[in-house]
Amino acid sequence: MTGTDTATALERATLDKAARENFPVAPFFLPRAWRTDLMAVYGFARLVDDIGDGDLAPGGADARVLGVPPERADDRLAVLDAFEADLRRVFDGTPHHPLLRRLQPTVRRRGLTPEPFLGLIAANRQDQLVTRYETYDDLRAYCELSANPVGRLVLAVTGTATPERIRRSDAVCTGLQIVEHLQDVAEDVGRDRIYLPAQDMKRFHVQESDLAAPSAGASVRALVAFEARRARDLLNEGAPLVGSVHGRLKLLLAGFVAGGKAAVRAIAAADFDVLPGPPKPGKLQLLREAGTTLRGEG
Repeated sequence: MTGTDTATALERATLDKAARENFPVAPFFLPRAWRTDLMAVYGFARLVDDIGDGDLAPGGADARVLGVPPERADDRLAVLDAFEADLRRVFDGTPHHPLLRRLQPTVRRRGLTPEPFLGLIAANRQDQLVTRYETYDDLRAYCELSANPVGRLVLAVTGTATPERIRRSDAVCTGLQIVEHLQDVAEDVGRDRIYLPAQDMKRFHVQESDLAAPSAGASVRALVAFEARRARDLLNEGAPLVGSVHGRLKLLLAGFVAGGKAAVRAIAAADFDVLPGPPKPGKLQLLREAGTTLRGEG
């Protein structure tokens, strides 16, 4: 395989995951320039999560491209360090990884700063070191790194960032992150990670062993319902962001909010039993939620 073939394969392995997200990444109705730049941002965000989760394509090609020695290719912190060094080249040099080379023109065109990208890397470093969260506030602080930078980057790419929109966007992104945590409880437990606050687990008399069961008992369902209400409230808090913009960007942001709300409804429809697998909304539910969000209802 040539260097060009390797670069293309690395890009595709990451970018093709966009179709599986809870939210639209760069839908067809957006201007081509926005789609290009949003996919570049998505490629970065998806890759850094894959590094942190150990979900890189087999063979260690990403680590090699980043200059990580073969004996450290499975060391996630080492790969994250190399990825951060390559990110800094986006701003003052020539990056090595093809997804960061794809990102560089976007950064220059849109005047993006390193901070949101560094936040996403910091979140994935934290995932290697912190596997439990004592309080909801602790979890919110994690989401400030793991989720909120994505919304801020969307606003920056589209040239629509204001302090109020950033505040609303942060609420939406944190809500989406909490929903994803609820959908992925079983998967995260398998990675020895729990994103349900320990204080809440104690309140609902849930033990860690309960989360490893094939299906959820009454206490786990009550806990998931409680956290799902929190996520829904955050999505509602952030929903006015949609009405603050116009045109095709309004459709995109409505898709983000609707994706989260539809996922909350899917969790409720499963009677809050998320342990057999992630409850996912159907397309009809997504369309209904999008319509409701665009009308400023619910």
